[in-house]
Amino acid sequence: MSKKKAEKKNKTGKKKGSYEAVDIAPAITQAARSMRTALSHMLSESGLYAGQDGVIMLLAEEDGMTPGHLADRLGVKAPTMTRTIGRMEAQGFLERRADDNDGRLSKVHLTELGRQSVEQIRRSADNCGELATKGLSDKDVKTLIKLLRAVDENLQPQDE
Repeated sequence: MSKKKAEKKNKTGKKKGSYEAVDIAPAITQAARSMRTALSHMLSESGLYAGQDGVIMLLAEEDGMTPGHLADRLGVKAPTMTRTIGRMEAQGFLERRADDNDGRLSKVHLTELGRQSVEQIRRSADNCGELATKGLSDKDVKTLIKLLRAVDENLQPQDE
């Protein structure tokens, strides 16, 4: 039997175990969607919606950021961040205040409810991470994180 006939092929006609670069984007996108959906379900009991956890965690690190700075750090457009802040303000997680040095600037701060949600977000993220890596060794997880960081770095705009 020839070598070609002996090689197993998958449903798309490719050799089993082989991949093409076009397979990477859908795989990463689907994994990210699944991770985001699972995390959203875990956070829903705290009243948070998808993406709001990132705002809270950034403000937990550095309270009093401008909406523009939050948008830049989270990789979203300013109008999206403005709507998110408005919704979270109505939910009681955030408040906007004028900057102490420049009254024209608005800064976003966590409320007490926002600060209380930080631990719930951490627990939910930990639980989601454990679920996502079930069956993987510590070495596999370390490698996965390293590879995903490399992919992210490769996709960042390059200064020329």
